[in-house]
Amino acid sequence: MKEAIVRFATVSGAFVLVAVMAAALPALASGTTAPLPPPDPTAANLSPAQIRERAYDACLVTQAKIMATPRETLREPCRCYARRTIAAMTQDEITAFRQTGYFNDSARGKALEALDACNLRRPI
Repeated sequence: MKEAIVRFATVSGAFVLVAVMAAALPALASGTTAPLPPPDPTAANLSPAQIRERAYDACLVTQAKIMATPRETLREPCRCYARRTIAAMTQDEITAFRQTGYFNDSARGKALEALDACNLRRPI
């Protein structure tokens, strides 16, 4: 039971980020704005390292589904993605993430570039 709760907490946190990314990326691609999910209050005090960890977890979940492959095989590419994305973010983008729990438009562009650089698939 304890393992299920921990797994649920980890997956639900990653799911929120994945859901947000999936919802927002089509808007980026089409040039229109889509409704965004409500802000995630748990993101308010996250350090850049914690944001990187969330991005890593979301990457594992999303890429495992997209590529139909076990998460274990995606550890290094997702680490690459998370490191590159968060390292490229400005302080304003970090602040925006803390306010919402997801990447804003400019950070999303950096995340897409990181996906390409780390040989991962775009979720759109």
